[in-house]
Amino acid sequence: MSIKKFQVTFDCADPERVARFWCEVLGYVAPSPPEGFASWDAYNDSLPAEERGAWFACSDPMGEGPRLYFQRVPEGKVVKNRVHLDVRVGTGLVGEERLAALEAECARLEALGAVKVRVLLADEENESCISMQDIEGNEFCLD
Repeated sequence: MSIKKFQVTFDCADPERVARFWCEVLGYVAPSPPEGFASWDAYNDSLPAEERGAWFACSDPMGEGPRLYFQRVPEGKVVKNRVHLDVRVGTGLVGEERLAALEAECARLEALGAVKVRVLLADEENESCISMQDIEGNEFCLD
């Protein structure tokens, strides 16, 4: 059986803004504008008004992680996500060292507009993690 490539799709109000947030979080890159356009603004200006800014994407520059695709939807986020990203910043760390790494990354992401929801401290089964929300309220964890 072969490993399949996949992308993660986000419904959102402002696809480019949310995509660029996740580029900063993950070290991903935005694609070049479509052929024949000097910028994404120029591309969007060429579209009918209802199609401008309808989607944006970003990808892992190393080609290892999944592509992230952001699509505009008319409704806002109402309930908890059923799928979320775990941003792995504490892998291999335990105790206070892990919590310090998580808190440092949390502070960086808060400066980008993310919101800390709660800190889940280590117990007998799990290491510490921090539950957060991106700039449109989508949940994710620092793990």
